[in-house]
Amino acid sequence: MAKDQLQVLNALDVAKTQLYHFTAIVIAGMGFFTDAYDLFCISLVTKLLGRIYYHHEGAPKPGILPPGISAAVNGVAFVGTLSGQLFFGWLGDKMGRKRVYGMTLMIMVICSIASGLSFGKTPSGVIATLCFFRFWLGFGIGGDYPLSATIMSEYANKKTRGAFIAAVFAMQGFGILAGGIVALVVSGAFKNAYPAPIYSVNNEGSTPQEADIVWRIILMFGAIPALLTYYWRMKMPETARYTALVAKNATKAASDMSKVLNVEIEAEDDKIEKIVEIQGNNFGLFTKEFLHRHGLHLLGTTSTWFLLDIAFYSQNLFQKDIFSKIGWIPHPEKMNALDEVFKIAKAQTLIALCSTVPGYWFTVAFIDRMGRFAIQLMGFFFMTVFMFALAIPYNHWTKKENRFGFVVMYSLTFFFANFGPNATTFVVPAEIFPARLRSTCHGISAAAGKAGAIVGAFGFLYAAQSTDPSKVDAGYPTGIGVKNALIVLGCVNFLGMLFTLLVPESKGKSLEEMSKENEGEEEITKGENEKTIPV
Repeated sequence: MAKDQLQVLNALDVAKTQLYHFTAIVIAGMGFFTDAYDLFCISLVTKLLGRIYYHHEGAPKPGILPPGISAAVNGVAFVGTLSGQLFFGWLGDKMGRKRVYGMTLMIMVICSIASGLSFGKTPSGVIATLCFFRFWLGFGIGGDYPLSATIMSEYANKKTRGAFIAAVFAMQGFGILAGGIVALVVSGAFKNAYPAPIYSVNNEGSTPQEADIVWRIILMFGAIPALLTYYWRMKMPETARYTALVAKNATKAASDMSKVLNVEIEAEDDKIEKIVEIQGNNFGLFTKEFLHRHGLHLLGTTSTWFLLDIAFYSQNLFQKDIFSKIGWIPHPEKMNALDEVFKIAKAQTLIALCSTVPGYWFTVAFIDRMGRFAIQLMGFFFMTVFMFALAIPYNHWTKKENRFGFVVMYSLTFFFANFGPNATTFVVPAEIFPARLRSTCHGISAAAGKAGAIVGAFGFLYAAQSTDPSKVDAGYPTGIGVKNALIVLGCVNFLGMLFTLLVPESKGKSLEEMSKENEGEEEITKGENEKTIPV
């Protein structure tokens, strides 16, 4: 196929791993570091927000966020992310990856800071302001998904492309880990500086006034890594595939990549003009030709990401509730406000360190050996197995002597989510669609994932409530219980395994082979060869 390809694209496909590859990983990856930090750090402070703003004098338990407000605080960023994925995914194909890339980063920086500066005269005012800025924070984060994946896929060589895209996504693990560490450091420092009694001893005194600063610092910290990479993000040239295949400027593509690769590349403007003339390569998203060529692929990428995120985000956002249920975190009335933040952060940091982060990097190491399909299928399979292993004998795991085993099993579901579909659902949509629709289709796939995250975030909040009305959190209706909620998540993972069968394998193939864009190039080459045959 390489002989039929534009020289600039072939040069990228066969390029040896160089410094610019790692530079691109860091630049795109720091955006993902920020994405994960911003999306998941809210779960570390929701209990604190409840204690500060929804405390009732004389209540036997600390204040918690009412159900609707808790769902809004946890879920509003996902709504923004879904919107941003669709909008910026489309815009990335219309305006170019680079031009849109800076916009998303600045939105993230501004809204991270603004989230921590959420003020109001009443608790409702503070929460409303926080939700407003977290929606727009999510909007910026949403744009980072299709743009980072598309840019990395279009810069990478075909031999190690999977590892490079997965490495960008793996920065999400470090973002989750950083969220836990920042919360540990900040809450630990304030806890030592402003000691307070536990709630059952002194209701009012268990939440020092300074606790209101803690959650703000944790939320605002997410702006720092994004701000540090803004300059380098703006210095990156537009990807050659966008410049050549979408903007139809082969000279600019060859010039940009000659500087990046340090090789001489022929422009081939005449070949670009001929590719434009071939109607088979001009179909849009809402056409029969797209449906015929990529309809099942898009169904596969959207459905698997949707199902994966139902399980993944419900586990991540509400692991603090699960840890409380099994006794790994003490009852809230037996802690003060800052101690509760510290213990939740400690539990989530341990899970991230022992299972989340290693799982991402196992994918980086093996994705170009095992292939995307095998890793995704394996990941969904083991997530299903471990989720049922947690759910069916759930009462066994709640006994004090078995809690360590529960945490190990729970960690393994995270490990195989990340050494599995959480990484591959991000990688594959950036590889299998045409350049002019690549960012859009990745955005649609990612938005389906965030729809799943919303289902997980809102649904699990209610579903995990006890079936016993006396054990339900204040303001919530009875649910199906943690055990049955875990069974549902196990079934969701099994469905993900089935829909993986719709996803094609892209290991070792060029982007043009996967998207069939070089079918037009083959026609050109064939036509040129026919002209040379003597009659």
